[in-house]
Order: sequence, then structure tokens, then C-alpha cells
Amino acid sequence: MSVPFSASIQNGDVAPRSSEQFARTELMLGRDALKRLRCSCVLVAGLGAVGSYAVEALARSGVGRFRLVDFDVVQPSNINRQLFATWETVGRLKADVAKERIAAINPTAQVETRQILINDKTIPSLFADDWATPPDFVVDAIDSLGPKVALIAEVTRRGLPLISSMGAALRFDASLVRVGRLTDVSHCPLSAQVRKRLRRVEIDVDSVRCVYSPEPIRDRMRAATSGSDGLERVAPAAPLDASNVDSPPGRPRNSLGSLSTIVGIFGLTLAHETIAGLIGGFPSNA
Repeated sequence: MSVPFSASIQNGDVAPRSSEQFARTELMLGRDALKRLRCSCVLVAGLGAVGSYAVEALARSGVGRFRLVDFDVVQPSNINRQLFATWETVGRLKADVAKERIAAINPTAQVETRQILINDKTIPSLFADDWATPPDFVVDAIDSLGPKVALIAEVTRRGLPLISSMGAALRFDASLVRVGRLTDVSHCPLSAQVRKRLRRVEIDVDSVRCVYSPEPIRDRMRAATSGSDGLERVAPAAPLDASNVDSPPGRPRNSLGSLSTIVGIFGLTLAHETIAGLIGGFPSNA
């Protein structure tokens, strides 16, 4: 039986039933930080490869409230890299599966979902009605260029804390994954397009923090669009680090290779930065 979110917090205190669950997190961060996490609301947009790992880590860290946004359903091709994708969940809405996963990890967490494709028309709904109270942090794990730009622009205009994922596809070197300004990202076709579009709508790209890899991918992009005879083919669209550039649901997507290990590191890094932001930074060893 789940304990309601409001009943699980007594003046910010950890509920007795979950005190053991988060004991080791408390040892690392302290009791006050754990209280902050339990009282925090995080909006996660995109529940695929990167987003699923971010949600998992945030739930296990004790975040008390989630707003999950994704319009898509689980496909067999997702199973190689998405935590919420199994043969049992194929065909189900990712948002519903993610909600169940959080409940299984932390029954006291409150989870709200929106099954929408983010664009200029739908994005106001993420900050209206019962979602009018702004989240404490926003995690952008969207793999489509248009929706990604729309979310970053809106969140930046509202002055909300944000961490965004750039392209994780076609990367092998786990040691190169890092956090920085969108301005600093190199060798990432997706980030180049994001910067270009954000500047068009007068968003300061220096203010956008993101997880990225500077690993060169040009040769692998060329190979991904080549035929079995080794001859390079003309792709239907320029290969970006996004499976769906601006296409509405139902249109063919650019399929790019990706590893569960790399997308996992991207997602866990998003969660790590979110936790740090929510608690005001990690304790120093100095």
C-alpha cells in the first residue's frame, strides 16, 4: 500500500518506512539534503535511453515528486538501451511504465505524467493548471531537435534550473562524457543545431548547461549511412544525434547506433547534476 506524498513528510522529515531505504544517501549528503530531495519536484522531458537512467537515479536518491513528459510508446528497438523497455512493456506508453517504476522504487513519491509531444503549442501546458507551480529542476532528455529547442527556450525564459543532454549516439569513449556550457560543446551535430535555433529566438546559449561528449563521430556517421557494399548512401536527412529531428509521430526516423553504457552515463550524469542543484552542491572534501 502506497503512503501519500503529503503523509510521508513531517516538517520535511523522512518517513519512518523509508528511513532505511535512503540511509546511505543520508550518510553521503546529510539529513538536511535528504529532506530537500524529498520536498523537491523535478520535471523530466524524454523518457527514452538517457531519460530512463536519469529518472531511475533520481527516484533512488529520494526525490519526492516527478513530472514526466513523453508521448511515445515502448518499441522492441528500445530494449538494447532503455531501462523501461522490456518485452513485457512493448507497446505501452513510456510515461506510464516510468510511473510504475518509480512507485516500485519509492512508493511515497508523487508522480504526474503528460503524454504529449512538446512543441510551441503544447509547451504552455507544462506550466499551467495543476502544473502551474514551477518545478525545482528540469531535466531535458529529449532526442528530437524541435521539441528540445522549444523546451530549453521556455525553461530558460522562465529562469528555471535546467540540465540538458546532447548527443549520446555513436559514442564509445565513456571517459569523455562531461558537463559544461552549450557554447563549449564540440563534435556534436545536435548541439550545433540547438545553438543555432536558440540564438534565432534570442536565448543566451552560454547559460544552458548540458551533458555532452566531444568524441569525434564523423566516420561513424558516414558508416551509418552506407550500404552493405561499403558505398556511401545519401541519408534521407542529415544524421544528427537525435532519432527524430523535427518529424511528427509516424514519420521515419534516423536510426543511429547507441550503447546502453554510454546513454546510461549520460542519464546518470544528468541526475547527478540535478541532485547537486537541488541540495545546493555536494559536500566538499577540503
